[in-house]
Amino acid sequence: MTDSNTPSAASVLQIDLESPDYSFGTPNFDEHLAFGEPDTELPAPPLSGLEKLGLALVGLGVLGTLSAAFSGPFTGTWLGLVLSLLPLSAGGALTFWAGLKDTEPGIKHDGIWFKSLLSRGALGWVAGILMTGLYVLIYFKPQYLGYDPSTGEVTGGLVQLVDPLARLLSGGPSSQWFLYGVLYTLSVMVFGVRMWMKYRHNRYHRIRTASVTFFQLGFAFLLPNLLVLFQQPYYEFNGVWPLKQDYLWPSKTESLLAAGSVGRLMLYWGLVATFLATPVLTYFFGKRWYCSWVCGCGGLAETLGDPWRQLSDKSNRAWKFERVVIYAVLFAVLAVTVLLWSHYHWGSELIPDKAANIATWIYGLVIGALFSGVAGVGFYPLLGSRFWCRFGCPMAAYLGILQRLFSRFRITTNGDQCMSCGNCSTYCEMGIDVKAYAQAGENIVRASCVGCGVCAAVCPRGVLKLENGSSHTGRVGANEPTPR
Repeated sequence: MTDSNTPSAASVLQIDLESPDYSFGTPNFDEHLAFGEPDTELPAPPLSGLEKLGLALVGLGVLGTLSAAFSGPFTGTWLGLVLSLLPLSAGGALTFWAGLKDTEPGIKHDGIWFKSLLSRGALGWVAGILMTGLYVLIYFKPQYLGYDPSTGEVTGGLVQLVDPLARLLSGGPSSQWFLYGVLYTLSVMVFGVRMWMKYRHNRYHRIRTASVTFFQLGFAFLLPNLLVLFQQPYYEFNGVWPLKQDYLWPSKTESLLAAGSVGRLMLYWGLVATFLATPVLTYFFGKRWYCSWVCGCGGLAETLGDPWRQLSDKSNRAWKFERVVIYAVLFAVLAVTVLLWSHYHWGSELIPDKAANIATWIYGLVIGALFSGVAGVGFYPLLGSRFWCRFGCPMAAYLGILQRLFSRFRITTNGDQCMSCGNCSTYCEMGIDVKAYAQAGENIVRASCVGCGVCAAVCPRGVLKLENGSSHTGRVGANEPTPR
């Protein structure tokens, strides 16, 4: 029995429960009762000496790059390169490393939705516009970057900035595509340092980050340019058809066969990678072996795009749209490939030359340039880091079919331990509502899952586990729908 003289909690806290602000179920109840309004801005910790040094190098690099963009006095020299991209990338890497090295290991997402750059605020829109604009210039207006596509001449600007490196690696002048390769690779390397430090407590993510950095630097940048230096065809060995759609098109096949033994090796490599290695590796490891460990698109998404992974749309509407669009792209690349080979074998009597050229041009423009390039990376700050991988990549669609039906890989769930915090769903870059699977106690075998493992890493209860079973059967429980 309660003593009538004992004060109630409401009287102790001097709260008028009859007030509308304190009605149970209203948004203001908890805040007014005890906790106060949530902070919308976290105090920034003081910068260390190494962070200040890193930011100073970034500033020097920005000045050097701006000078090169306007064809400054050192543009096109090694000194210009040393004063621009080197301090910019080294300073960025140092800043990321120094900012996390003395912190407690573990993923830190505090206040992420209160940061304008990371939550589609004003800074996020600015970043999206700048990144999209850079891709537009590279694909459609390279003359503004210092390259004349009509003559193939370097005229200054950022293209000329990297010209010394182009001549060292490939033996020829720079171009907008060499500039693109340099910026792409540096982004993976610099933000790879951030990814490594952020997930340094997790062995899986350390190895995965090292893997995508290695394949981008070695197989997608250095090796292809060195092949050109030795007068061999340019070929990115981490690229596989249908992602590299032209790798099995007649024009590319002819050029590889004409290049001799090295060219034939490249052709055989592509055939084996597409039709043998891909199904076998996907059976054993799921699509993660490629999408999260090898692919350059995935490598950029996992490093540069990691700060925006929480922006991916988790709705069922987005999932339905994803399934329609990604398989439509896969069908498109198959249709164009068949059309081009039909034209190659039977000539213009069956397939007019104009039809073949238009199909190639449309696919290259709409899918190759606008979708995968301009929108695929430029929209990171607005739509999340895997926009292209989720909605457009034909390789992801091909791997997804194999993973959904025949792979041993799955993410197992222990629903009894799930406390519905939602971290797994929030930070799934592929827009999968992981929490719904965990709460239902269902294993995750979704075709879109790239096996990045971040959902398991951010789970505070160890509910999720990436596994490769003994076979592709038994990946789902008795109460779950079959993969088919």
